[in-house]
Amino acid sequence: MKKLLGGILVVFLIIAFCGIANAWEPNPKGYQGAPRPFLWSPAINKMVDCAKFKKKPPYTIGFCNTSISNIWRVALLHEIQYYASLHKDLIKKLIITDANDDPSKQIADMQNLIQRGVDILLVSAGQSAAMDPVVTRAMKKGIPVVMVDRRVTSDNFVSFVYASDLTIGRWTAQWIVEQLNYKGNVVMLAGLAGASPAEERIRGAKEVYMQYPGIKILDLQYSDWSPAKGKKITAAWIQKYGKKIDAVNSLHGLQGWGAIEAYIEAGWDPKDIPLQTGADLNGQLKLCHKYKVPVMLIHFPPIMGGAALETCLNVLQGKTVPWMKQVRNNLIVTKGYETKSVRADKYVFQEVKMDRPGDLILSVDFPFEYDAHNFKVDYPQ
Repeated sequence: MKKLLGGILVVFLIIAFCGIANAWEPNPKGYQGAPRPFLWSPAINKMVDCAKFKKKPPYTIGFCNTSISNIWRVALLHEIQYYASLHKDLIKKLIITDANDDPSKQIADMQNLIQRGVDILLVSAGQSAAMDPVVTRAMKKGIPVVMVDRRVTSDNFVSFVYASDLTIGRWTAQWIVEQLNYKGNVVMLAGLAGASPAEERIRGAKEVYMQYPGIKILDLQYSDWSPAKGKKITAAWIQKYGKKIDAVNSLHGLQGWGAIEAYIEAGWDPKDIPLQTGADLNGQLKLCHKYKVPVMLIHFPPIMGGAALETCLNVLQGKTVPWMKQVRNNLIVTKGYETKSVRADKYVFQEVKMDRPGDLILSVDFPFEYDAHNFKVDYPQ
């Protein structure tokens, strides 16, 4: 009888364990809940009453963009254009400017949009401090401003639609720390100097590293979100530091694509290539998956553009909007490389698209197959 009961108990434990193991398997669709940084954040958000901005449609919306200088920013623009095409009944015209990453030109673009009498301004600030005065002036003139992706230094705007850059910095750093067992050398590959996403991600990562004395930052350089520049910087690091580098903390997949290319072209055995991090660029994932290089990334969804466009419409209809609006993102990890803090929403093999171009942004949200090079929608212009 004891043997029988013991056998039943063993079977029960095996079934229970399998159930728990299966519960850890990531959802093929990824995380579907509310934005986690919002749920976890101790910061207090607020709702903004937009009754004073209420107008009768159709509206003229000005999008003051810092640039479309990389494929992620192109996807952000396409999301805005797509969502504008869904609201032709409310939008008379969407005017788009491109400052080509020149702060002086973006200020001039903003002033021009104000003079053209737009009803609302949607702004992605190239340089947070440089754009702050002109955004503040627009608000004082009674023109509401919605920020997307990159905000200004002051709080002089109606709403900011974004994905948490601090989260990206912290999560990628925590994954590296735990993979290295709290001791090792890291190089940091950042974005564009002075741009709020780049600086916030650096800050978030350093906030983690400073807690672990065994982690040493060998170097930090800005890549301007460029795969080519990320590759060049990493190639120089390989020459300088060689196998002293235990992890490449790329704070986006754009420069991360270049980083992994640098190692492969330098002839490294894939098993010796250090840990990689990044974001939702297919090229980086294709190489890491092909060569079995461990990688962890976080989505930085361009869908924030569509959410920001709809926030603009809500403001002009006098609706109450959140002052800080976050979009949902996913954690992607190579299978077998999760840590006690970092569980995958999807594995790399579930996320990567080996038959699609390297410059595909994986977190776009369109009801059709997205091709940045042949994208076209009929929006009011």
